[in-house]
Amino acid sequence: MKKYNWIILAFIAVVMSSCYSHRVIGYLQEPTKTNKLPQYDSAAYEPYRIRVNDEIIYRLVTMDETMTKMLGTQTNISSGQYANSYRVYADGTIDLPFLQPIKVQGLTEVEAQDTIRAAFREIIPDADVKVALYNKYFSVIGDAHSSQYYIYKEKLNIFQALAMTGDVMTSGDRRHIRIIRPRDNGQEPEILEFDIRTNSIIDSKYYYVYPNDVIYVARQPNSFYTVPSYSGFIGLITSSVALLTTVLNYVAYIYK
Repeated sequence: MKKYNWIILAFIAVVMSSCYSHRVIGYLQEPTKTNKLPQYDSAAYEPYRIRVNDEIIYRLVTMDETMTKMLGTQTNISSGQYANSYRVYADGTIDLPFLQPIKVQGLTEVEAQDTIRAAFREIIPDADVKVALYNKYFSVIGDAHSSQYYIYKEKLNIFQALAMTGDVMTSGDRRHIRIIRPRDNGQEPEILEFDIRTNSIIDSKYYYVYPNDVIYVARQPNSFYTVPSYSGFIGLITSSVALLTTVLNYVAYIYK
């Protein structure tokens, strides 16, 4: 019977070691002697710069009713507002009504806004222009709630982005989160891989999410054998131990 008791204890130890712990799935952890998390350097935030195939929305405001009608506004004509979206061509330019092609590739939204306003004021002295990026989305795939999500503010960070998805699933590999980030001029996409559990992720180059980013969350290799929590697995442990004990007692009874 002592042999059977050792088997039961070994079984319990294996089961308990297969549960998810804070060390595996917790965020903002500090490195310790037993948990050597990577440490990332701080990096200054860089505003998004417009790329080929992005879509630009602009709104033109003017008191010139004749120009407003010529632009074919679909909003309230009396307000003098015009809104539409335009794709950035392969040469980095957009075509706007009554203007020569304007180079916007490589510009921030603010810089593009200033450039377009200056172009319009050459023909409409009182023109005011507001510019925004239309395709302001990021995507999530893998062991999270996969979908496409709108970037609702500047400096959206990785935690806010994942919170919009409902967080990474328990089985997701937080040690190897990847961001696939497109680049211009036919270059291969940039792949950023990082451990999201470390507190040094804040203000690092991995911290902010940009338009067109794809966040990939892989599944942990051992997730098939791992249970979500200790509390949720107590019932399974109890029933498994009871079954094992019954079988061993039955075997012992037969061969007694």
